[in-house]
Formats: sequence, structure tokens, C-alpha cells
Amino acid sequence: MEDATDPRTVQRALTAAHLYYVQDRTMEAIAQELRTSRSTVSRLLTHARASGIVDIRIRSPFGAPQLLEEHLAERFGVTAQVVPVPDDASEVERLERVAVAAAHLLNELVQADMTVGVAWGSTTAAVSRRLVPKPVHGTTFVQLNGSGNTHTTGLLYASEILSRFAGAYGGSAQQFPVPAFFDDPRTKHAMWRERSTRRILEMQAAMDLVVFSTGSAGSRVPSQVYSGGYLEAQELAALEAEGVVGDVATVFFRADGTSDRIPLNERATGPHFDVLRRVARRLCVVSGVSKVDSLRGALAAGLATDLVVDEAVARALAD
Repeated sequence: MEDATDPRTVQRALTAAHLYYVQDRTMEAIAQELRTSRSTVSRLLTHARASGIVDIRIRSPFGAPQLLEEHLAERFGVTAQVVPVPDDASEVERLERVAVAAAHLLNELVQADMTVGVAWGSTTAAVSRRLVPKPVHGTTFVQLNGSGNTHTTGLLYASEILSRFAGAYGGSAQQFPVPAFFDDPRTKHAMWRERSTRRILEMQAAMDLVVFSTGSAGSRVPSQVYSGGYLEAQELAALEAEGVVGDVATVFFRADGTSDRIPLNERATGPHFDVLRRVARRLCVVSGVSKVDSLRGALAAGLATDLVVDEAVARALAD
């Protein structure tokens, strides 16, 4: 059996992929050239796809996904990728398909010497499990917002997501060891003056790419901020009274994209939206129509340049 980590296997997978996808050779012909079996060639091609040697893309010249992508680009000014998902698919399956598509897109977006911001949450966790290995030089992945609350430090959850990103791209991970929300805005302001905290904030200010989803209290796949013990009942009620439709990295916003005069944002540790809007590429990943209102608000706030959504979400946005 071939060892997937053996450099010789990698080279054979590269050769097999070139013969199959570029030179249009049959698997039988490749097996003869490599002096191996057809089943081994099949395994080599599978390894080539899984390891990122081969990146298969489908660009339909017609059909609903492309028309929806063009509509979203025109209406919201984003580069959209619409993932076909059957209407009867479960929310978990829908999330997984969108996560796979986002992971493949990230393989194009992540380059050497980048600083990449990652917001923790159910969606980015799913994306992190689907990343395709692509070692790049000098890439740093920085946590966008704190993860602690009164029940847990949240460090393990957030660090697992960051570690998967750093591991897939051979980069380093920079955690943000503060709570998701401070009890008192004055504590936050004091903490933001500390040199150890300023180091992370300065990295966030220099980000080249940011990866996030939108949180929503009504999401059918529970958003971590709303289901993980981060918000008390009175805080949820206050957000509803403010007309809040969702959050990005624990910073809340209304349907029109505004986030000012929302008291909880004074205690939140996520980056101000002005910081996010200065990032050149901002990838938003969303699955499930229950998040459409929060996604509309994020788009109204101008937080995304790139968007990966399932077809049902794209249709709801288009409507």
C-alpha cells in the first residue's frame, strides 16, 4: 500500500494526475507507464485531489448557480460562489457542502506572508475540517475575537479552529486570550492598552484576508455565540429591542448594517467594522436560509468581498 506522506508517492501522484487530467491518458495506459495496477492509479488520483495537487473546478456556462452569482455580484458588489444543494438536504449536509466549497476557495486566497483573521464559530469550524493542505511561507492566522465566558475559557474551541488553519497551510496561529464580552467597557479599554493585547490588535489591523460567517439567534444550525452560554436572557432581549439581526465576530448589527449605539458592542472583543472593511479580501461563508436576515445585514454593512452560500440562501438574497 502506498504511503501518502512518502515523497515518492507524492511524485507518482503528481505524474498520474498530469497524465490523466492534462494529457487525457486512460488509467490503463497510466498503469502501464507507471508499471503498477489500475487500482493503484485510482488511489494516486484520489490522493492528488485530496492533497491539493489537483484542484477541480466546475464553471457552468448556464443554469441557476451562475445566474445567481451574477445577480449577487451586481446587487451586493461581491464575488459569489453558489453551491448547489438539494432542497431536501439537512442543515448539517448543507453546511458541509458549503464548507467544502469555501475550503477549496481558500486554497486560492491564502498566499505566502499573509496575515489571515479567523472568526471562531460553527461555520468556520466546519470549514477548518475541510481545508486542503497547501504549505505556504510565513502565513499567520490570528483569532478575531475572544472566546471566554462565565462557563469556559473557550480557548480549546477557538484554538482547534486556528490550529487546523495553521496546520493546513504550514503557518502560525495567534490566539486572542480575552473574553468574548467584558463585563464592563472600562475593563476592555484598560485591557486594550496592554502591550500583549495591542500586539494582537496590530496584527488584526494588518490583515490581508479575513474568514467569517454571520451569527444569528434563529439559525437552525446553532450559532456558537447564541448557544454557547455567551449571552444572558436580558442581553438577548436587549439585542432584539435594538433590532439586531446578527453578528460578525461578536459585534452585532441591525438589518441596515448599522452597529452604532448597541450597548453590548462596547463590551465585545471583535474588531470594529471599520477594521474589517479595510481588509482587502473578506470571505463570508453562510449556509441555511435561517441566516439570510443576518447575511443581508452583513452585506449592507459592506463586510464581505467574497461570498460562499448554498443555492437556497442565494435565491433568498436574490428575492
